[in-house]
Amino acid sequence: MWNHLLNLFFPKTCAGCQSILLSQEIVICTHCRHNIPLTHHHQNLENELFQRFYGRIPLEFGAALFYFHKKGIVQEMMHQLKYKGHQEIGTVVGEWYASELQHSEPIRKTNCIVPVPLHPKRMRERGYNQVATFGKALSIKLNLPYDDTVLHRKVYTKTQTKKTLLGRSDLDTNLFYSSFSELHHGQHFLLIDDVMTTGATLEACSRALLKIPDAKVSILCMAMAHN
Repeated sequence: MWNHLLNLFFPKTCAGCQSILLSQEIVICTHCRHNIPLTHHHQNLENELFQRFYGRIPLEFGAALFYFHKKGIVQEMMHQLKYKGHQEIGTVVGEWYASELQHSEPIRKTNCIVPVPLHPKRMRERGYNQVATFGKALSIKLNLPYDDTVLHRKVYTKTQTKKTLLGRSDLDTNLFYSSFSELHHGQHFLLIDDVMTTGATLEACSRALLKIPDAKVSILCMAMAHN
C-alpha cells in the first residue's frame, strides 16, 4: 500500500527520457530500451573499442554495451547515475550486459572485476563510485569476484566532463597505482568504467595493473563515446 502511495505522489521516471515508468518497467522505459544504441562489441573481438588501444597497452579484450552520444539517452542515464545518485542504473546496466556476456569466452578467462577508482576526496564528495553497482551486478551474474582494493588513484583531479578530448588524452599515466600481493600475480583483471572517451584513464589504470607480475587486463565499459 505504501509503495502505491509513494508511486502516486512521487512516480518513478525513466533514467533515459524522464517519462513516468509503467508498473512493469524498471529504471529504463520500454521505448528507451528499444532506442538505446547498442555496440554489439562482444560479438566481435576486433571491435572499435579494442582497436583504440592498439600500440598503447597489451589489452586482451575490450567492449562497451552502449554508444554514448551528446544529448542522447545514454548521456542522460550516465548523468543520472554519476551526479544524481541513481545507483540503480548501474545495477540494471550490469545485469543487462551480463546477460549478453554469459557465454563470452574472453570474459570466462578473466579472474576478477576491478573498477576505475575515485580519489578518496572525490569519494567523500560524491558518496559512491558510479561504477560500483555496475561491477557488483556483473560480479553476481558472471560469478566473478569484485575487487576495489587493488587499484588506487594517487591524485585528486577535476572532473573530466568539461575537458576537451585533447585535454583528456593528456591524462597523466602515473595517476594510478596498484596495491597487490602474491595472490594477485598472474591474474586477468576485468577493468570496468562508465564511459570511455579517449581511453586515457583506462590506459593509465591498465598500466598500473600490468605492473603486477604476469598480469593481464581486459576492459568493459557501460558506454563508449561515438561520433
